[in-house]
Amino acid sequence: MSDDSRPSPTGARRGTPVAAVIPAAGRGVRLGPGAPKALRTLGGTPMLIHAVRAMAASRAVSLVVVVAPPDGAAEVKSLLDAHALPERTDILVVPGGASRQESVKLGLDALPPGHDIVLVHDAARPLVPVDTVDAVIEAVREGAPAVVPVLPLADTVKQVEPVAAPGEPEPVVATPDRSLLRAVQTPQGFDRATLVRAHETVTDNVTDDASMVEQLGERVVAVPGHEEAFKVTRPLDLVLAEAVLARRRLTDGF
Repeated sequence: MSDDSRPSPTGARRGTPVAAVIPAAGRGVRLGPGAPKALRTLGGTPMLIHAVRAMAASRAVSLVVVVAPPDGAAEVKSLLDAHALPERTDILVVPGGASRQESVKLGLDALPPGHDIVLVHDAARPLVPVDTVDAVIEAVREGAPAVVPVLPLADTVKQVEPVAAPGEPEPVVATPDRSLLRAVQTPQGFDRATLVRAHETVTDNVTDDASMVEQLGERVVAVPGHEEAFKVTRPLDLVLAEAVLARRRLTDGF
């Protein structure tokens, strides 16, 4: 797509309302049995509440759409109602689908007109700082169709030839230059029309929403992420998240 079809930069988008979509319909099996991952507690508060507060901490975000488990919308709405959230931010709960991609699409479908910048954020990244959220929004306002927060890789990366049996040694076939690689976080930010078009047309090789925009041939740009925006996937991640939250409460009154 030519540059002429991209959103007009800066001035025309400065006051554009921003919505955030948080897919929270997954079960989170790697954290073990029990409640869905987004409903696990962190510092006594469900991770989903932390994630909603993280999005609402940006004064640019006027609407947060939480995509609940297909049969759990009422439970999630009650959970949100039971916790203090910024009054300036509207909260909407909608039922999700069988996959993350389907859930994000349902969240997009629920957006009212006028919210032409959309963030998609993992509920399992409860501690993303507001500066990261604002940096993503600013880059979309500057004209990027899609924006991802990223971190450089600390470890050497190996490309391997997969083997059929789990746990068997895998032959190493290459060592990519890690200076050219980045670890991607959320929230990812989008021009709404571009993201909607991606969800209407892209179905294969979907790893995240930005990859869908890439498949349209649109430009995706990266902005600096933050080490505290890590994804809580395994029990050890939950221990680290508790430590980060405890430090914030001591130093910032978070």
